[in-house]
Amino acid sequence: MRAEHTIFVCTTCGSKWEGGKRVGESGGEILLKHLQAHYPHWELNTEFRIQPVECMSACDRSCVVSFASHDKYTYLFGDLSPELSPAEVEGVFQCAGKYYAHPQGLLPWGERPEPLKKGILARIPAVPTPLQINCTEAKICN
Repeated sequence: MRAEHTIFVCTTCGSKWEGGKRVGESGGEILLKHLQAHYPHWELNTEFRIQPVECMSACDRSCVVSFASHDKYTYLFGDLSPELSPAEVEGVFQCAGKYYAHPQGLLPWGERPEPLKKGILARIPAVPTPLQINCTEAKICN
């Protein structure tokens, strides 16, 4: 079965640089390892994949994760600690579960578990499929 939802994790976040080269393990790589360690035990692991991304262009707000799926909003969260506790990792997965359960992926602030109550960087609307665009919209946009 193919996962329809993705948790993207920036692996460049929190990098240390010397002489123009990255040194050691980045904060994003550490965060990714924490999520991957708990992922096999998560009840929605068949519905989500965790995908590393080289850069999500939120360097001033590292570490960064994103939830994405077809026909749903995409959420981008920053300011995460690379050293999430097991309870905080569970909070990320709980929030992803709320994202999964909502048809449009909406995550109202009051319903988000820690550590994703703060640090929201973006809520990006879903890209409409051609069937969702009616003829009038198509004429106006073209």
